[in-house]
Amino acid sequence: MPSIPPLEQLDATRFDAPAILKKLASSSRRLAELKGIAASIPNQGILISTLGLQEAKDSSEIENIVTTHDELFKDDVLPDAFANPAAKEVLRYRQALRVGFEQVRSSGLITANHLVQIQGELERNNAGFRKLPGTALRDGGGRTVYTPPQDPAQIIALMGDLERFINLPELFEVDPLIKMALIHHQFESIHPFYDGNGRTGRILNVLYLVKEGLLDIPVLYLSSHIVRTKADYYRLLQGVRQAGQWEDWVLYMLDAVEQTAAHGITTIQAIKAALFDYKHRIRAGYKFYSQDLINNLFTHPYTRIEFVQRDLQVSRLTATKYLEALAAGGFVQKQKIGRGNYYINLALNAVLQGKQAPT
Repeated sequence: MPSIPPLEQLDATRFDAPAILKKLASSSRRLAELKGIAASIPNQGILISTLGLQEAKDSSEIENIVTTHDELFKDDVLPDAFANPAAKEVLRYRQALRVGFEQVRSSGLITANHLVQIQGELERNNAGFRKLPGTALRDGGGRTVYTPPQDPAQIIALMGDLERFINLPELFEVDPLIKMALIHHQFESIHPFYDGNGRTGRILNVLYLVKEGLLDIPVLYLSSHIVRTKADYYRLLQGVRQAGQWEDWVLYMLDAVEQTAAHGITTIQAIKAALFDYKHRIRAGYKFYSQDLINNLFTHPYTRIEFVQRDLQVSRLTATKYLEALAAGGFVQKQKIGRGNYYINLALNAVLQGKQAPT
């Protein structure tokens, strides 16, 4: 059984190394810039919905739950028409993220019970913490590389220690970004659940930054960086477990924050530009323009008549007329599946897929 001492037993001064302080400064600047650009979007729900979906896709891909943007957006808009289990699992991730965000926003805390609820949303069960032994982490060749704590009482005790570390800043006075890296590693090493540990741990990252006021809404998603550097991620996790190489792990996580924040800034700026372009052109060319319509189009990469009915409080006939006019104008693309239609926001979809927006 591995020995996992409480994080506050670490020597905080070891993280005062010049390389860490330099990377901390640059990653903190990028994160502050991301927070500012996110605040410039009039409707924050747009970013929570669209970027949350992007993060759900990337985080699930790390666990080999792979789906395409098209499958994901279609399942989001017409769930009854699809039987794609990967897409449905990814959408559960977004719901779990929303649950966690509401918990942090209402309580100002991240508790062990909150994490149980987040994992329950991911896995659609109430299994809670592991109660049976046998969980082991294996490499690509099937070899056991790490066996987390097996005793249920120890898991509960370790999660209690972690909860205090998360919520009591006086226990360990370091920069929150360094603390986030330590928390993530500790959570993944405890591996408290039967399933969903990786995804719950990645949700924990961004919720901690919201809790600490470094972000207003959860828009820093490290999963895309971890997907690109998966071998380094697992190697550095093991480096701490086997040789106490905390500094290398913290540097990796700070770099992930910096790079992901930079990408997030670019993405949000592109969403903002597309939103204002649509707003100006629809307002100039269509009498039915409203801010509620713009919010609808940018909250849902794929929208449908029923969504417009609900959001704009109009009849089905009126909602259909609006979307058909926008399709004729090149703002959305109409697609038909069975007896249902959905409408793709061409500019937003291009941004989220990293493609050049259509002109």
